[in-house]
Amino acid sequence: MRTAVCLPALCLLLNLHAAGCFSRNNDQVLAIQQKKSGKPVFTYHHSQDIEKSLDITPQKIYKHTYHSSSKAQINKRHQIVNSAFPRPAYDPSLNLLAMAGQDLEVENLPIPAANVIVVTLQMDVNRLNITLLRIFRQGVAAALGLLPQQVHINRLIGKKNSVELFVSPINRKAGISDALPSEEVLRSLNINVLHQSLSQFGIIEVSPEKNVLQGQHEADKIWSKEGFYAVVIFLSIFVIIVTCLMILYRLKEKFQFSLRQDKEKNQEIHLSPIALQPAQSEAKTVNSMVQPEQAPKVLNVVVDPQGRYTPEIKATTAVCPSPFKMKPIGLQERRGSNVSLTLDMSSLGNVEPFVAIPTPREKVAMEYLQSASRILTRSQLRDVVASSHLLQSEFMEIPMNFVDPKEIDIPRHGTKNRYKTILPNPLSRVCLRPKNVTDSLSTYINANYIRGYSGKEKAFIATQGPMINTVNDFWQMVWQEDSPVIVMITKLKEKNEKCVLYWPEKRGIYGKVEVLVINVNECDNYTVRNLVLKQGSHTQHVKHYWYTSWPDHKTPDSAQPLLQLMLDVEEDRLAATGRGPVVVHCSAGIGRTGCFIATSIGCRQLKEEGVVDALSIVCQLRVDRGGMVQTSEQYEFVHHALCLYESRLSAETVQ
Repeated sequence: MRTAVCLPALCLLLNLHAAGCFSRNNDQVLAIQQKKSGKPVFTYHHSQDIEKSLDITPQKIYKHTYHSSSKAQINKRHQIVNSAFPRPAYDPSLNLLAMAGQDLEVENLPIPAANVIVVTLQMDVNRLNITLLRIFRQGVAAALGLLPQQVHINRLIGKKNSVELFVSPINRKAGISDALPSEEVLRSLNINVLHQSLSQFGIIEVSPEKNVLQGQHEADKIWSKEGFYAVVIFLSIFVIIVTCLMILYRLKEKFQFSLRQDKEKNQEIHLSPIALQPAQSEAKTVNSMVQPEQAPKVLNVVVDPQGRYTPEIKATTAVCPSPFKMKPIGLQERRGSNVSLTLDMSSLGNVEPFVAIPTPREKVAMEYLQSASRILTRSQLRDVVASSHLLQSEFMEIPMNFVDPKEIDIPRHGTKNRYKTILPNPLSRVCLRPKNVTDSLSTYINANYIRGYSGKEKAFIATQGPMINTVNDFWQMVWQEDSPVIVMITKLKEKNEKCVLYWPEKRGIYGKVEVLVINVNECDNYTVRNLVLKQGSHTQHVKHYWYTSWPDHKTPDSAQPLLQLMLDVEEDRLAATGRGPVVVHCSAGIGRTGCFIATSIGCRQLKEEGVVDALSIVCQLRVDRGGMVQTSEQYEFVHHALCLYESRLSAETVQ
């Protein structure tokens, strides 16, 4: 009875097992077999041969975690789905024929990008031989649930270390390119089976061809229709902006030009009235430069913007004021004498003298400069600093002693002058050694020797800031005079150009003089450079002080920085015994340069004698170079610096 019951039950179980094996839904059977064997079981008939050829065992599984994604990421990206491709029925004769005559090769067919799949490997694709490619194709076919003949290796991409393949349908005929879409193939790909069966290849990424070439496609989009429009719009906006800027610049220039024209039309220069005296009359000097006995007629000179002058003679009974009594109006009117105001400076060297100005005035001016004096004790110095109006009145009486261009008998010397009215006094002018006997211009430089304390000859050289065409002359002068110190009291540019950068950053050659910068020291108000000058086998050491704290168009609020600079330069000058003069320059070489030299001489006089004569010092400077200490504000500043030095001497005496 038991045998009769068990036998039908056993037959029923066998039928169910067989039904599961031959049905399309065999997931439970595969799971049981995979659990027993520990290896993946594929649905096509030659999967056992592939497993044997790959020899997938836990001991030989290739580790590829360096570039590859984790299994969790892979499962998330590509879900495990059942293959949707139709599987052929088992045909032993067909399968044996295919296995016997199969010859794997890289096809290199022009497959559309939408049908191409790219598999990126860790293994070098250049090492793949026919055997490895066959194993690779069988593994991909197993992951897709297809026959190996349906998987075609199209190319090996060495640059990306990847394999390009495509999948054909079951009934693919030779020579017909009917590959399946890559998106459809990837949806049927079992990533777990792929990684297990091809673990020795190190699968990094499986992607369609369009993702691999996405960067190239995006780059091509630049020249698309939208990209072209964007470039055209950008260029149009740029052209519009540049055009607007050019129009604004031209309008600004036109406006400034019209302002200059209006200013020139309305500007007239009136000279101080000068009395016309009879030939037999003689001038008297009583507390003034020129004081005529009688003035029957007065000459008024009006200069138009074109440089022409028209004298007007009018009868008058009033006494003519002193020609040197000037009102503190503008700096331009005090830049030169009355002669320079009536000259056309565009043709320097060929200027005719202004016959309306008598020569005795110049003689009287020189007598004043050589004899004027007002010695101040320390207490008087402190008192006079508090009386600025007295200093202004005293300054206005000092003749400027500018040079008539006709006094310099050097053709074309105007090309080496920064300002037309600031010329070197001929008697104290620095003459460079000429390059040849006939070239007199090569001897010219706008510089003068300046006497120092107690009338010491050639204690300083006052010169203008070097220009682009006078830099070589400047260094030739420094070398020729063996100057130990150069003092620069100007910025390179203050509204307009004041001086060119005439020293190198490290090394430069200027004419025959080579200049080397040894080191640079930054101080609070000035920069010190130690230079070495070379010419042939000879060398000279020079210290360059660049004072940059002088504000534009006014005097400093404090004299302390300039006083400290003066003390440092004086220390270097005393240390360089037997060498040449100290070279001092600003822009024109008369204003700030005059302040520095006057302060230096005055401090030396205070230290040696206990008194100071600033008036005599400034007059001595103007004898050597016209216009030194240019304004009344600078004259007051010199007294402030001397007073500050006097207080320092008093403090040292108490200590």
